[in-house]
Amino acid sequence: MFQELKDKIIGKGIKIVFPEGTDPRVLGAAIRLHAEDIVEPIVLGDKEEIKRLANEKNWVIEGITIYDPADYEEMDQLIDAFVERRKGKNTKEQAIELLKDPAYFGTMLVYTDQADGMVCGAVYSTGDTVRPALQIIKTRPGVKLISGAFIMVPPHTNGQKLVFADCAININPDAQSLAEIAVESAKTAEIFGIDPKVAMLSFSSYGSAKSPEVDKVTEATKIAKELAPELTIDGEMQFDAAIVPEVAAQKVPGSILDGQATVFVFPEIQSGNIGYKIAQRLGNFQAVGPILQGLNKPVSDLSRGCVEDDVFKVAIITANQALNN
Repeated sequence: MFQELKDKIIGKGIKIVFPEGTDPRVLGAAIRLHAEDIVEPIVLGDKEEIKRLANEKNWVIEGITIYDPADYEEMDQLIDAFVERRKGKNTKEQAIELLKDPAYFGTMLVYTDQADGMVCGAVYSTGDTVRPALQIIKTRPGVKLISGAFIMVPPHTNGQKLVFADCAININPDAQSLAEIAVESAKTAEIFGIDPKVAMLSFSSYGSAKSPEVDKVTEATKIAKELAPELTIDGEMQFDAAIVPEVAAQKVPGSILDGQATVFVFPEIQSGNIGYKIAQRLGNFQAVGPILQGLNKPVSDLSRGCVEDDVFKVAIITANQALNN
């Protein structure tokens, strides 16, 4: 999968900013990306500290753009652009302080088209990564929230890649939000070469149980079909009815999915988070993400337990999002 994604972006000059440039995992990934001409990395942090780290690791950083927010020559322009974007919610004095933070600084580089996307979260929490993106980049027109999807890569090479969402951001989305998550997850699937067949998951299949939780998913399915009538989408249904044709024939006869769903929208974060980790740990699927969906421009959130290869792969994903933006 990653070779296909790399082939799409190699030599395209896509610029990805890394706010945590003094972290060896991040700097190492940026150097690999630059060496293979996959993206043009912009690394943020104290320049002397970055050079010292590179020397310790015998890494070549020549040709990599390094910015230190503390001495950035065009900071005044960024500050003015930030104040204008925030429309009175932050003063110039507050902007000066906020843009000392590499996550805010990096987000502004994306907003002002100096970078095509951002990868952050090796050190920052999800909240500290997402907050600047919501304040500055914001969601696309018609999209009210961002969500987090995982690409689930099977352990066998001929298996079907899947999309699980939302497993990372929205704790208990309402029907309208679930519908938006479904539509955005289908777009994510297409970026990764997955034919989106969207299942709206529940503990009920076609009304086999009655509860407000079931009603929410039923309503979300209806809204999603209205938002994107071109999509192949159905629900509410249980996971086995979504992915096993024989079970689908019993539980959801006549379903347009026919037990061959590729995109799974969970009713809330608790089941989504548990579900992807079960697939990861018991089914040996590789969980790639979370991929943030719905933003005007791509920002990706790393796990603080990530390794260099995770940063490398998430940057490739982010560049592909930028290419399809």
